[in-house]
Amino acid sequence: MKKNEVIRKVMWGDLDSLGIVFYPRYYEWIDACGHLFFDSIGLNLKRLWEERKIEFGLVETSCHYFRPGRYHQEIRITTNIDALEEKTVLLKHVMHETAQGSLLVKGFEKRICLDVSDPEEFRAVPIPPDIHAILEKAAE
Repeated sequence: MKKNEVIRKVMWGDLDSLGIVFYPRYYEWIDACGHLFFDSIGLNLKRLWEERKIEFGLVETSCHYFRPGRYHQEIRITTNIDALEEKTVLLKHVMHETAQGSLLVKGFEKRICLDVSDPEEFRAVPIPPDIHAILEKAAE
């Protein structure tokens, strides 16, 4: 199974008034790590948009919180494919605090393959066979 890891440090601007990571930041990090995961398997989303008029649009996302992230913690975000279907791919993102290895968050994002050739009307389409094969290999 292909995994992509990102290390980042929690910064002051990531915090809420209680001094813990403001929950929307996790969704920002998940989105960014999803794009980096696609890059890591050779599927650059910008090129897919420009060259093939295909996008993997977000249709569902969720987070399960276990421990709060705190200022200046270094965290590791590991991303992999959790499920692959005809039109969708489910990415799992697991965030750990690196010093102690504590689990902070498990997040998911479900992305659907879209034909974006008509900007007025995106439509869901089956993942093209060559792209599906790349995703299948990454999921093994």
